[in-house]
Amino acid sequence: MTKKTPPKNFANKSSKKRTTREKSEHVKSAKGRKTSSTKWLKRQLNDPYVAKAQMDGYRGRAAYKLLEIDEKLNLLEPDMLVVDLGCAPGGWCQVAANKGCQVIGLDILEVDPLPGVTFLEMDFNDEDAPDKLIAAMDGQKADIVLSDMAPNTIGHKNTDHLRIMMLVELAYDFAKDVLKPEGTFLAKTRQGGTSNDILTMMKKDFKTVKHVKPPSSRKESAETFVIAQGFRG
Repeated sequence: MTKKTPPKNFANKSSKKRTTREKSEHVKSAKGRKTSSTKWLKRQLNDPYVAKAQMDGYRGRAAYKLLEIDEKLNLLEPDMLVVDLGCAPGGWCQVAANKGCQVIGLDILEVDPLPGVTFLEMDFNDEDAPDKLIAAMDGQKADIVLSDMAPNTIGHKNTDHLRIMMLVELAYDFAKDVLKPEGTFLAKTRQGGTSNDILTMMKKDFKTVKHVKPPSSRKESAETFVIAQGFRG
């Protein structure tokens, strides 16, 4: 898919001449609504990727993050087995399925069915979650393990970072057990980088390891993605 640069707003100070201007949705603060909720709603209403996802039939703007990463690195190919951890509402699963991949998704939330995708509704932290995923793989090894899992944040930078790194480590330990040789691991993390211990392990287990922030990831967001390619098995 060809990337499109989101349109910019241009304001003309002259009263005699006007330029075309994108309309911006304004959200009034409702009684009982937190300021943070109002800001989130306003951001959603004015986000070109949200509108694009609706037009393109994707379940959320997050689909474009995987599309952009795939466009750059050519991760997805037909007939690959893809495991998607933290998959709700299913945007990444849609992208992989549209590429002809066989997809297994897991999330604690219920996800509406998608053709070509097997969904497991459970918490990845559950003790039996890895075994149930492996059972769903029906004896196959995965070509790619994706993790878009994110913890509930509390606004304390160090604590939030530790929480998401715990999820990255859990996903990584699972990926090492199920990936084919030359397989790929992609996980959401936070700016500041993946912890040195995990990066050291990844660099031993994979041929290349890098961090990327796709264009559709909001500039103000602390999220970034770590990609490990060429699993040594």
